[in-house]
Amino acid sequence: MYRVWNFVTNYSLLLIFGALIALVWANVDPHSYHHMVDYPLWFNDLVGTDASKWLAAYGEDFHIDSIGDTTKVLSFHYLVNDVLMAFFFAIAAKEVWEAVILQNGSLRGKKAATPLVATLGGMLGPITVYLGLALFLGSDTFNAVHRGWAIPTATDIAFSYLVGRIVFGAGHPAVRFLLLLAIADDAAGLIILAIFYPSGDLAPQMLLISLAAAVIVFLLFNWLPRRLDRHNEVRPNSTWVREKLSFWPYLVAGCISWWAFQESGLHPALGLLPIVPTLPHADRAFGIFSEAEQYLTDLLNHAEHLLKHPVEVILFFFGLLNAGVEFNSIGAPTWLVLAGLLIGKPVGIFLFGYIAAYPLKLGLPKGMRSVDLVVVGCVAAIGFTVSLFVASVAFPGGPVQDAAKMGALFSFAAAIVSIIAGKIARVEKQTG
Repeated sequence: MYRVWNFVTNYSLLLIFGALIALVWANVDPHSYHHMVDYPLWFNDLVGTDASKWLAAYGEDFHIDSIGDTTKVLSFHYLVNDVLMAFFFAIAAKEVWEAVILQNGSLRGKKAATPLVATLGGMLGPITVYLGLALFLGSDTFNAVHRGWAIPTATDIAFSYLVGRIVFGAGHPAVRFLLLLAIADDAAGLIILAIFYPSGDLAPQMLLISLAAAVIVFLLFNWLPRRLDRHNEVRPNSTWVREKLSFWPYLVAGCISWWAFQESGLHPALGLLPIVPTLPHADRAFGIFSEAEQYLTDLLNHAEHLLKHPVEVILFFFGLLNAGVEFNSIGAPTWLVLAGLLIGKPVGIFLFGYIAAYPLKLGLPKGMRSVDLVVVGCVAAIGFTVSLFVASVAFPGGPVQDAAKMGALFSFAAAIVSIIAGKIARVEKQTG
């Protein structure tokens, strides 16, 4: 339990603290809160949101009516959501990459087949419920909220895993099933963000710069040293690169890739994803919540360890800048997001998991019952972090976005639902 709680305290408690401050601040003094969120840090031509759009939306509030011929504004919100959150998504990508590429990766082989199929259900179920209810509420509501269909597809890996252990016990096979599902959900979420939520006009040719940065840094600082060290167990070239250059070439490549993503129109918070696979990695992984994971010294894990504390602070500011919604903003998007999570997730995961286990004969882990799929679905309905992020990019700032964010925040109710579902399903806790 130590490693799980340590992970949650590292990556989630500061996020919650920031979100709580934001909620109180936005409901006590909304004007000063939004003034802080959209504060302009730098008018420039390199990094930031479109200057003319920012000026039209916020210029009057800041008593700015002209910014010359600059094209971009680096606001506080852009700095956190579009620049710094790239490190958070890099850590998520690292876990997904290891799960897929390593020989003992958790998303490889037959053991991952049923969770992967269940993950598909855990995404299609919420989408169906969200869009179906939006259609039922009328065309006006549907047109206003349809872009938020991906918000309820997310699963907060840290809190879901923690609640899963509370409901099932550390040794229950459903906990590992839940973790595989959550990792696969993260992977799908990154793809959805990249494809369906561009941050501007698309210029896909700019991605060639990102690809070039990834290929060059891999060849020069990963593949070439290992090639030169063939048949030499001392590995002098790889050791020199590791000790003298460390992560710096990859950070430079990451900056180039991030800029290329910004210019391509894809969300720049995903800009480090092409660089993550280029870092030298261990031959095996112990799993995101394994105590042994902290002792791996390969460059990929070393970079993750270095990012640990900065990402804690980044998540605090992410919560502070994104969770500040007024309670009177609760509306149709709030209930649509909640319905997608609390109804669509459990139903989708159960149906697809059942089909995979029985008609497709992929089976369930030994000791896991069919009814446990419903409970796993309830636990996976905790969206929070990624749901909040998707809500911030799915809608422009305003009542619809605020209402959708409230649904993401309320998804913590899934923890209570999960505990009740576990009692009804008579889940027998298994200690590990």
